[in-house]
Amino acid sequence: MERMLIGPIVALYRFLVFAVRVAMAVPSALLRHGGEVVRLFEEVAVKSLPIVVGAGLSVGLVTWFQTHRLLAAQGAEAALPSFLSVAVVVELGPLLAGVLAAGRVGAGLAAEMGVMTLNEEIDARIVLGSDPIGGLVAPRVIACVLAAPLLTILVDSAALVGALTAEGIGGKLSPELFWRQSLVFLRLPDVVSATLKTAVFGLMVGLVGCWVGLESERSAESVGRAATRGVVWSTLAVFAANVALVPVIPWAVAWLERAGL
Repeated sequence: MERMLIGPIVALYRFLVFAVRVAMAVPSALLRHGGEVVRLFEEVAVKSLPIVVGAGLSVGLVTWFQTHRLLAAQGAEAALPSFLSVAVVVELGPLLAGVLAAGRVGAGLAAEMGVMTLNEEIDARIVLGSDPIGGLVAPRVIACVLAAPLLTILVDSAALVGALTAEGIGGKLSPELFWRQSLVFLRLPDVVSATLKTAVFGLMVGLVGCWVGLESERSAESVGRAATRGVVWSTLAVFAANVALVPVIPWAVAWLERAGL
């Protein structure tokens, strides 16, 4: 029992030390590896467009059809755009973007770092005096942090377009009225805070994915297991961050309102 408790505590401590080292390496990585950050941003954001847009469209379509049936039975279908837009922009879109990033990017980072560990590239960098945290990990974490809000905007937009398409197929509202109703409950501070919180999701995906890969054993089987763990632990980290940010969001909204947004 004691060993079962000590193991996770030691692992958590090592991960926190790793996260602090990455945070300290970020300024240097931005100055010295700016081109690499841009390349990795393209890898994370641009190549995720198909799955992000497809997921957003499907969420908008399915949510509209399922919810419209229930609201129509109560004669309240006209309120559907208002409720759907709030649900998508405030919670569903950001969380979906984080989970998709964890599934695609978390596995990729874990596998990439695992292969580098297997091929002793990490050891070679250390021997040559190059810090793998600043040269490899920090640029990838920065790219994830920058890409996550963009992916969220794309998911939100695709979901609302999907809902509008569904409204055109089975509803009675015109496109102009649909968009007007969609903005009834939304406020700019809520949209900004919900979108920017996904930067934390990107941070967790980048950190956990790289950490799992660097901690993998030196075998081909371990690389495959690292990719699987990268998906699982990155997704759990996104869910945990989403819960942890709940008390922070109202404070951020209030601050944005005082700032004039």
